[in-house]
Amino acid sequence: MARHKKKSRWKKVLAITLGVLTIFLVAGGLFVWSMYRDVNETVTKVNDNLEISPERKQVETIEQKESVSVLLLGIDRRDGEQGRSDSIIVMTLNPTTDEGAMLSIPRDTKTEIVGKGMNDKINHAYAFGGAEMAMNTVEGLLDIPIDYVVEADMEAFTEVVDALGGITVTNDFAFSADGYNYPIGQVDLNGASALSYARMRYEDPNGDFGRQERQRAVVAAIVEKGRSDFSVDKVTKLLDVAGNRAKTNIEFNELVTLSTDYMKAFRNASTLRIEGSGGLESDGIYYWNPDAASLADVQTELQRLMN
Repeated sequence: MARHKKKSRWKKVLAITLGVLTIFLVAGGLFVWSMYRDVNETVTKVNDNLEISPERKQVETIEQKESVSVLLLGIDRRDGEQGRSDSIIVMTLNPTTDEGAMLSIPRDTKTEIVGKGMNDKINHAYAFGGAEMAMNTVEGLLDIPIDYVVEADMEAFTEVVDALGGITVTNDFAFSADGYNYPIGQVDLNGASALSYARMRYEDPNGDFGRQERQRAVVAAIVEKGRSDFSVDKVTKLLDVAGNRAKTNIEFNELVTLSTDYMKAFRNASTLRIEGSGGLESDGIYYWNPDAASLADVQTELQRLMN
């Protein structure tokens, strides 16, 4: 419905998409005309790297300043493999009302794989048909159009944070993870410690919902650090990360508009979640099944934001 138009390993992937969209938000926000060629060449490269139909590439929603949805995919792949989208986040931004929302979809969610004619784990959509099948499947689950997609591999997140010289977040409760200590209050993070901070779940009293809140806080910190501490060297490093780690159908002019006219909506974005439960089914495979009423509530809120 397009508009016109293993444990520790996968937990790392959940945090990868925190850095993916921010590459483009920061690079676009720090854009200066003297860097026009470098920015344009990088965006063209990540556009060309994305295997997607022409209809999906020729979306003009951002330039028209309409409400947009962006699918963020963190890809876990080994050599020679297509990989799976083990991190699936949908971000909606409404520049008219300056509202937004971020929804993390559990990778084991059982749903129809659109274009495959079967029900399976949602992260298998990317394995079967790449970014486009993932977009179509998420559209089917959430009943909203997915305008844009950004995908990146596992190295993107830490490289973005380190390229910015680290970030600062405000932490609500003290905890330790992966050898790092996170006291209450302001905490300075480098790439590795930011990854650990964003992915921790089991010690969080709010579970996965708490992790999503920390993910959103890290995204905001990355964007603010990039916009407030500008240097050509930082932008160059971010462009290098984007060129080597990311793929997207967001084009150059849309990138600049996204990083300006949509920034208030991004800062105001709330965190949504779908309630549900999981377990082994008759085929001996674990699936997570959304609660029908909770899914309907999330669909309604996303549709409101998308007009």
